[in-house]
Amino acid sequence: MSETSFTPRVFSGIQPSGNLHLGNYLGALKRFVDWQDRDVESIFCMVDLHAITVWQDPTDLKKSTRELCAGFIASGLDPEKSILINQSQVPEHAQLAWVFNCIARMGWMQRMTQFKDKAGKNAQNASLGLFAYPALMAADILTYHATHVPVGEDQKQHLELTRDIATKFNHDYGVDFFPITEPVIEGAATRVMSLRDGSKKMSKSDPSDASRINLTDDADTIAKKIRKAKTDPEALPSEAAGLEERPEARNLINIYAAMNNQSVEDVLADVGGRQFSEFKPMLAELAVAKMSPITTEMARLMENQDEIDKILTRGSERARTITAPILRKTYEIMGMVPPVEV
Repeated sequence: MSETSFTPRVFSGIQPSGNLHLGNYLGALKRFVDWQDRDVESIFCMVDLHAITVWQDPTDLKKSTRELCAGFIASGLDPEKSILINQSQVPEHAQLAWVFNCIARMGWMQRMTQFKDKAGKNAQNASLGLFAYPALMAADILTYHATHVPVGEDQKQHLELTRDIATKFNHDYGVDFFPITEPVIEGAATRVMSLRDGSKKMSKSDPSDASRINLTDDADTIAKKIRKAKTDPEALPSEAAGLEERPEARNLINIYAAMNNQSVEDVLADVGGRQFSEFKPMLAELAVAKMSPITTEMARLMENQDEIDKILTRGSERARTITAPILRKTYEIMGMVPPVEV
């Protein structure tokens, strides 16, 4: 099997940790919808197994998983065009992760900066799952033979590990079985920053709710948060180079460009020379127009949770038509004795 024989397939996932915000939408959900409309099979996942690397309240985890699915659909993902799943309903993810735990090297895992950031100084008390979860992430991708993964900059290192695992498996067993997946980092707002501090990523964990636009915010709240977003006293530049030392200005321009499907250069050609007092109302109007329908549809779906559960169940059935044969072939390559009819 040559590398060019792999069917083009996209996989990506988001952790169901609650409080979806504009950064999730522009950095992931909106891009997922763009991929759905291309001539490529797409699978999008609520990675609930990743969520439990730290303790989760069971009731909250169920709610967050359903809310994330509602966010996927409200943002434009069609469960008939794309496969929507929660990870735990597709057991091949976890089964292949064990295989990859045995392929990956300790040194590779110890270099993962996200583990260091999340475990902090108390790494000995972190769960084994938190340390090993990049192998599960590799399994998420490779159990579909995914060729492309839309990710943010902060996940690029994990994609490199996925490629290392695929390369080592193929080398160790003398096969060309797993694709060398390509990370896809594109668009004006792949990393959306805080509205209160342009040097920090927009996050649900920020104690200030004014730092982010939640997908559950109403129109008045969205407009108010943009009006109060931190800026500087200078007029907007006419060229992107003028944003380099202005993190808050760069963030707001990036957000506008991403929501309006424009390049930063095209936005600045239009708004260069204007003050923020003129630009912020433009951004607020655009944000309300784009985000309010998502908020409304998410609320409708969350009142019809049976609909969400049926979509996830159907998604898992479709997913396993892909994952089960790939896992069986993986086991065959490795020398596992298969079941036989008796």
